[in-house]
Amino acid sequence: MTEKIYLNDPYKKELESQVVSSEGGRIILDRTIFYPTGGGQPCDTGTIKSIINGKEYKIIETKKAGDDVVHISQDVANPGKGEKVICKIDWEKRYMHMKLHTMLHIIDGVVYKKYKGEITGGQIFDNSARMDFDIPGFTKEMLGAIISDAQSVIDEGHRVVPKKMTREEAKKIDGIARTAPGVELLEKLDTVRIIDIEGFDFQLDGGTHVANTNELGKISLIKFENKGSHNKRVEFGLS
Repeated sequence: MTEKIYLNDPYKKELESQVVSSEGGRIILDRTIFYPTGGGQPCDTGTIKSIINGKEYKIIETKKAGDDVVHISQDVANPGKGEKVICKIDWEKRYMHMKLHTMLHIIDGVVYKKYKGEITGGQIFDNSARMDFDIPGFTKEMLGAIISDAQSVIDEGHRVVPKKMTREEAKKIDGIARTAPGVELLEKLDTVRIIDIEGFDFQLDGGTHVANTNELGKISLIKFENKGSHNKRVEFGLS
């Protein structure tokens, strides 16, 4: 099983690791800082560099394989099993993913608490993120109020803290899992990971986030699409 350093230290940009297996451009390490695609968050890219000979391998994709994280290399020939390597992620890309993911949590919290609405979908891109809303009587004016409320949370400077708790502890908290996949995951795991935006919101999550909401800057509205009476799609950015 790959030790997932990014869960507890998302700000770590470089890490020494050891190759567990390497075949056909697929590298598995004993531990990693590379986030694999999941939960609407794109994977990290970057490099893995051999400590023995200094050869650098470009990592173009990272994905889950059971309890392991697989690093997909652009090269066919890769470091051998047992070899020590230095991992380095594309930090600017990762940091933007962290900010966008935290922004979505804040918007979700506003919608859940104030408008009793539901987020039916979401996706993080490299420089923006989208959410699908199902809110009765949803209008552009309401969207403006949601953005304003979310910006207030950002500006207040709440700490963002990852925590672990048992399934039974988590199930006692209303709204801790707000999507169908989240509810399903909550039933499967004995221990769950929570992201606590202190003083504001508490939610099941497995992604990477900033340490404080004031790192996000300003929310901008990029696109609004009416996909039907129960689906309004909105794309947001940060500046």
